[in-house]
Amino acid sequence: MKREYNIIIEKDSDGFYIGSVPELKGCHSQAKSMDQLMVRMKEVIELCEDVMGKRNKRTKFVGIQKMILG
Repeated sequence: MKREYNIIIEKDSDGFYIGSVPELKGCHSQAKSMDQLMVRMKEVIELCEDVMGKRNKRTKFVGIQKMILG
């Protein structure tokens, strides 16, 4: 069975890409390149599934909204 996850990707001030999966609490990784991040994200998702079990409940990605305060 295919499983689909949304990955949120950010880039920090040191140039690292950081990926996180909202559907799997604590499921995140980082890498210097997008290609390497995708390899690591696949690995960490599989590890999270092993620990937490495969999830049937999914969230639907709606979008990203930026808010500026001050």
